[in-house]
Amino acid sequence: MDRRQFLAASGVGVAAATAGCTTDVLGSTEAETGSETETNGREITVSASGGVEAEPDRAVVSVGVTASGESAEAVTDELAEGAQQLRETFDELGIPEENVEEGQYRVHPARGRESDGFEGAHSFDLTLETTDRVGEVIDASVAAGADDIGRVNFTLQDETRDERRRAAIDEALANADAEAAHVADNRGGELVETVAVTTDDVRVRATRYDVAAETTDADDAAPPTEIDADPVSVSATVTVVYRFTD
Repeated sequence: MDRRQFLAASGVGVAAATAGCTTDVLGSTEAETGSETETNGREITVSASGGVEAEPDRAVVSVGVTASGESAEAVTDELAEGAQQLRETFDELGIPEENVEEGQYRVHPARGRESDGFEGAHSFDLTLETTDRVGEVIDASVAAGADDIGRVNFTLQDETRDERRRAAIDEALANADAEAAHVADNRGGELVETVAVTTDDVRVRATRYDVAAETTDADDAAPPTEIDADPVSVSATVTVVYRFTD
């Protein structure tokens, strides 16, 4: 196998959601402003959302090898050899061991009515602390024998996620304040204090690309793999209870 010819990328949002006061976020864009408001005596309850965006600063790349043969043992041996070549390449690329996780490993009878023998696959999930190296890692893996280039997930490092999460909550709270002030004014009153606040939902929406790897003739020069990742988005929803006076 020589090299990957081109990368076909499709941006698919991958959402990671948690309830309560947990999760992550990104750099700022437009805030979601959907809200629900109700009044109860001298209290107003508002549910509001906010959202921000940020450029991804972490990527998880899936690469692997496949094999086929007349026996399960032959396929197992071929996968082991291919996996070892990839591990050596990961070392040469300077990817820390803790950032290399075992992905899928399977060996099974070949599928199809007229198929004989066995086939299998062995993949790895690589965490890169910078998105600039994604193309380099894909190209080096293909050169080392990888023929199963799966997905690339662009997301955020922990520190960035925490900062963006707080920014999304701030947006949601600001929207809730504005909504509550409007309702109080409409009722001829004025907000006095906040009675209670609940963070209902914080979501981080990573960007996912599916990569198509193809081989080329040895004399053909394949262009370097490049991926322009879309921003990661973070949204938050809060419920706030306010007290108001006439």
